[in-house]
Formats: sequence, structure tokens, C-alpha cells
Amino acid sequence: MDQILKLLEDDATLTAQQLAVMLDKEVGDIKKTISAYEKDGVILGYKTIIDWDKTDKEYVTALIEVKLTPQKDLGFDKVAEKIYCYPEVESLYLMSGGYDLAVFIEGKTMKEVAYFVAQKLAPIDSVISTATHFVLRKYKDKGVVYGAVEQDLRGNEF
Repeated sequence: MDQILKLLEDDATLTAQQLAVMLDKEVGDIKKTISAYEKDGVILGYKTIIDWDKTDKEYVTALIEVKLTPQKDLGFDKVAEKIYCYPEVESLYLMSGGYDLAVFIEGKTMKEVAYFVAQKLAPIDSVISTATHFVLRKYKDKGVVYGAVEQDLRGNEF
């Protein structure tokens, strides 16, 4: 039933009836499967993707690279838990490569993001260093393209 998951991931507004028609299954079976996925934590929630740049909302998004010293017998998990509990944290990933955690946060201003890093993130015992990168524009997020990208076609031949 991975097809159900992919369809819902692409469009969470699909009803059980629509899914049943698309997959040639019984509506009751679809409802039971979705319910089981929700109960088992496979489906964690349903989100609407919004292009906030087309609204009056003022915000900044930042990616913060974090280098850590892993904790004995706990690795990165305990520190990650402390970080993801902050309401500013939108996403948190354990990474391979030059840093250990990628923290995505949202704030009203760059100053607010800087305050979060300086007052909340950097003082955590296992944190060795941080590097903050501000998102200037979203082109694509969660598989969704944001607005048409303007192209300068002067001098290009087709």
C-alpha cells in the first residue's frame, strides 16, 4: 500500500473515496490502511504548503550547521531532542560530512535568529560550533516549485 502513502504525500486532500477509485480498491480497505498508518506513526500529520512570500508575513528562515561532541552512550539523540523542542525549530536532521546537525529555524528577523543561536543553541554543552545561513529565496520545497522563475531569454536561440 505504498501507493496510498505516495498519493497522500503528493496531495493530502485526497479522500478515501478518491484513493479507492485511483487504486481500484475498496473504500473500507483504504480507510483501514490509512488509520493503521496513522496509529503506527507512519503518517505523522497532514500539512498545507504555503508560499508565505505572497503574504504580508515577515519572517526569515535559516539553516544552522551544528558541530557536536557526541554524548557517551547517547550519541547525538539527547542533544537533538533538546534542540527540536525549541518552538523556533522547523526541521532537524543528523548529517554526514562537515557538520553533525542541520537545524532549520524561522524567526521574525535576522536578529531574532541570531539571538536563538547565541542564547539557546550555542550554550548547549555538546555544541562545538555553529554556522548560520539565511535562506534568501525558495525555489522548490517539499517537491513544490515556488512561483515561476523569470528567465532572461535575450541572446538565447531556441
